[in-house]
Amino acid sequence: MARGWQSVRLDEVDPISVVDGTLLWRPLRRTLDIGAFGINAYTAPNAGDDVVEEHTEETYRHEEVYVVLTGRATFTLGEETLEAPAGTVVFIRDPSVKRHARAEEPDTSVLAVGGPRDAAYEPSPWEHSFAAERHRASGDYEAMATEIAEGLEQHPDDPGLLYNLGCAEALAGRPDDALEHVRRALELKPEWADMAGKDEDLVAVRELPGWPGGGQALA
Repeated sequence: MARGWQSVRLDEVDPISVVDGTLLWRPLRRTLDIGAFGINAYTAPNAGDDVVEEHTEETYRHEEVYVVLTGRATFTLGEETLEAPAGTVVFIRDPSVKRHARAEEPDTSVLAVGGPRDAAYEPSPWEHSFAAERHRASGDYEAMATEIAEGLEQHPDDPGLLYNLGCAEALAGRPDDALEHVRRALELKPEWADMAGKDEDLVAVRELPGWPGGGQALA
């Protein structure tokens, strides 16, 4: 019988380059199979790199805690900034607060923990897209698409998974499938139209009839 606890060092969790290569994600929750709350770590190899991507938690309504484990970071929280050396704990109660952190020293690491206050935690759909990014480096775009599609089975009609699946399918040489999924993502998130019109993953797809905007790249 498996023992009731597990231990891992952060440097034993292989980082995955995500968010167009601007962020290194260490998937702690998936590695340890944690189901009660979200927990992940992010590492910035160089000063000036992102160590928390700019985002809000309005979609999932998560409260979040960030713990600076090593190095030093500057957090931007709404209109305010916070200098955060190692040992700093940042609690963001309001999911609508826009948050971002930049490393001020090489090898800055931040632990992120989150979950909803008034509901049971469920793993977030974006984890599937982040995990699939490891296939981008090897050029195995079919594996990338398969992993995202498995996430979509668990989270039907999630716009982020639909969009990222379309990107993976485009890279895998399946533009028709890509068009179908990106069109559905833009139906759900029309504010992403400008991003889709500039996304390098979707160059071939934007030439197809049926692309939003009449088969032309969106300005």
